[in-house]
Amino acid sequence: MILKEIVITEDINSLEEKYKLLIKQLKELLNRNDHELSNLSNLTSALKQTFNKISWVGFYLYDKEKLYLGPFQGKVACTTIEIGKGVCGTAAAKKETIVVPDVDKFSGHIACDSDSKSEIVLPIINKDGELFGVLDLDSSEYNSFNETDKIYLEEICKFLVEEILI
Repeated sequence: MILKEIVITEDINSLEEKYKLLIKQLKELLNRNDHELSNLSNLTSALKQTFNKISWVGFYLYDKEKLYLGPFQGKVACTTIEIGKGVCGTAAAKKETIVVPDVDKFSGHIACDSDSKSEIVLPIINKDGELFGVLDLDSSEYNSFNETDKIYLEEICKFLVEEILI
């Protein structure tokens, strides 16, 4: 068995460079032949390990009715979210990425973690254009996620759909 790990050194200060190095390593770590839950679990771990600003990261998967909690890293979380509710449900309904600099200013925010101050949620749309779920990242700091995060996290989600998920 080959030990797989993510190596991002502390001397990389550029957010863009961290993402580029992470994506390169994810392409080696994640494998279409591994179970879907194993890949999603390793992806959440790799993101949490790479970025200190992430306090919680995980997937909410779509069961054709609602979002339910999937693999994650962080504090315990809400187990179900209705489509259109909160940041996750809104991103799922709109099928678009939502960046929230201050969760207290997002109408209808669901406070699963009282330490969460900012958030980014990315919908995962399968090859048939159907919702698979969302990738949710929280931070205990305000304004933690920006356009660079959006661009590279969307690239990671695209890789996940095109190369990993069946």
